[in-house]
Amino acid sequence: MTEPEDPTIPDFPSDADPPRPSRWRRAVAAVGRAAQAPFNGAGVLYRVGQDNLHFTLPVLNGAFGDQLAARQDRRAIHMSFRRYGADVPVADLGLLPTDSGRPRKTVVFLHGLMGDEVIWQTGNGPDDLRFGPRLQRELDVCCLYLRYNSGLHISDNGRQLHALLTELVTTYPGAVGELVLVGHSMGGLIIRSAGHYGGIKNEGVKSKNGTDSAHSTDEGTAHPTTKNQKPTTKNEPPSWLEHLRDVFLLGVPNDGSFLEQNSHLTSLILRKINLWPTRAISGLIDQRSNGIKDLRHARLTDEDWQNEHADDLFPPRTVVPPLPGVRYHILVGSLLKSANSALHDYFGDGLVGAGSARGRIFQDPAAPPELLISTHIYSKLHHGTLLSSPEVYQYLRERIGE
Repeated sequence: MTEPEDPTIPDFPSDADPPRPSRWRRAVAAVGRAAQAPFNGAGVLYRVGQDNLHFTLPVLNGAFGDQLAARQDRRAIHMSFRRYGADVPVADLGLLPTDSGRPRKTVVFLHGLMGDEVIWQTGNGPDDLRFGPRLQRELDVCCLYLRYNSGLHISDNGRQLHALLTELVTTYPGAVGELVLVGHSMGGLIIRSAGHYGGIKNEGVKSKNGTDSAHSTDEGTAHPTTKNQKPTTKNEPPSWLEHLRDVFLLGVPNDGSFLEQNSHLTSLILRKINLWPTRAISGLIDQRSNGIKDLRHARLTDEDWQNEHADDLFPPRTVVPPLPGVRYHILVGSLLKSANSALHDYFGDGLVGAGSARGRIFQDPAAPPELLISTHIYSKLHHGTLLSSPEVYQYLRERIGE
């Protein structure tokens, strides 16, 4: 039998029911949380930035990479092959021939402005495999991925690519067979620039007056040498052009980017107004990287940006023709259903006009018959979805697998 509760004994809270904090303490706690919020937010942003460093660092380099490289900033990207999110020297790639001992077809992917190698590998998740892994899984090919500083001049990156591909075929003469280059946007321009510098005769040979004969501007265009023209001598490293079979240009502004042309025109007009606010805005616009500026008219050689008229509305431009004996595949995206309109030619995939992507140099009716050029237009695809389109992949697979 239980004893009745004494109403005179106060009802203290048990351990399971702790006392509620006073209003004063609750107010102090709220103020403390509010004070810590900016620091917690900064911490979250830092963690997100670290998790997405593969994206933020290329964006930084695309915008200001030339300035980072000029002051040797550790954040400046250096052109390199990539594996597992890290740079890999050519000597550490460990390329091997096929099981039968024959050289393996090698596919090299180059991203565009502010991009990195991940765009060729995965999309929305680890199971969303893109062109590179699928080609390597379905065809007996070796896929390599490059990352580069897209804020540098296109010609600077073109020279670096030429040197890197030369090192590749020199290091693995028995493993690298036919070479296929795939470039998206700016990456395609760098491929063309590398072909230009790889094909210049006697590059680096000094003339009698001490000037570099490879860069003489007496001729409008240096004509590239290929496997069909000049054999490699014992004193020269093997040319990667002798291995080059196919070049795929996906959404490449071969005649320049209308976005950069508009930026340049805006800056020029603001500077001509010559008021302090317009000069300040023009100065900010002009801080964009050299790589972005080169996109204005697809400047592929040093002479184009070194020319005193380089900033004119219609500057001189070196003609860089396709390499003879190489198959070029021009893949053009279009936001529209129809490819027969001025809007299609100007806006194209939203970032690169279709007229520019097709390229006048690839549409010349008087081109030599040995040039092998195929142009394909994919409707209702924007600049980014060219990299994940099943139709585009199927085209690559069929041509590379031939």
